[in-house]
Amino acid sequence: MRILIDRYVPFLQGVLDELAEVVMLEPEQFTPARVKEADALIVRTRTRCSATMLDGSRVQFIATATIGTDHIDLDYCQQHGIRVVSCPGCNAKAVCDYIEEALIEVVKGSFDKLSIGVVGLGNVGKRVYRMARSHGMRVVINDPLLKYDGDVTQCDIITFHTPLTYGGEHPTWHMCDEDFLSRCNPDALIINAARGGVVDEQALLRSGHPFIIDTWEGEPKINRDVLENALLASYHIAGYSVAGKRNASRTCLEALCEHFKFHQLPLNKKEITEHGDSEPGWLKRITAQLKANPGDFEQLRKEYKLR
Repeated sequence: MRILIDRYVPFLQGVLDELAEVVMLEPEQFTPARVKEADALIVRTRTRCSATMLDGSRVQFIATATIGTDHIDLDYCQQHGIRVVSCPGCNAKAVCDYIEEALIEVVKGSFDKLSIGVVGLGNVGKRVYRMARSHGMRVVINDPLLKYDGDVTQCDIITFHTPLTYGGEHPTWHMCDEDFLSRCNPDALIINAARGGVVDEQALLRSGHPFIIDTWEGEPKINRDVLENALLASYHIAGYSVAGKRNASRTCLEALCEHFKFHQLPLNKKEITEHGDSEPGWLKRITAQLKANPGDFEQLRKEYKLR
């Protein structure tokens, strides 16, 4: 049995070696040729699991150490009997902490005089709601799937916490578009730490709204005009904390063991020995780093030391 694992999914080094042939790969090393002889994949957002990748392979299990699954062709997997597991909620606290740090950096004056619109009341949105309330902010929620229809356009801050979807009754691709932005208060702060594509970046630039961005359209090739105009910007690491990564790796490992009837295995808790910067101002330092090195988006993301 062969398992291919993205080498940037932590805590799994050596854990499965006695039960299977385990190959740790760079994201770009997941190719149809390598995948063809694999039984299971553990990936991140950088690996597109589609017919192109999976046709003719013996893959029967895919775990993604992420919340979103828009990099996986779920219809194809269902049609071909491939089980797909994701990790909803794994990094919710980390993303909420990111939003809080961002607000601390840019908000001048008292939080309790501000209103915040939270779009998407999933695991992250709920935490952002509670965080904002703890600061005395007025919170407006919009999530049509959960029957919340608050008008966030009149808020001082609008933050998005939805998956990226293209179909259905409430698609989220470019939900923050020119029309949406035209209805917002002119000075409303827009935050996207959800998925690239939820916000139409060109419309955002034209609107003149201040904004904070962690997830980008076209990653890792990001729009440098967007970067230059962002109040704060980062390389898709809002959810990158030690606890968040541990949660995701544990979910992937438990699901894989259950699927292949392995006995339950413990994570390699010693794998991460060096933590990143979580002192006040860390997001401002990341912004300066990215603005100085925009072409290194992916490398900076790979080398980021978990908070």
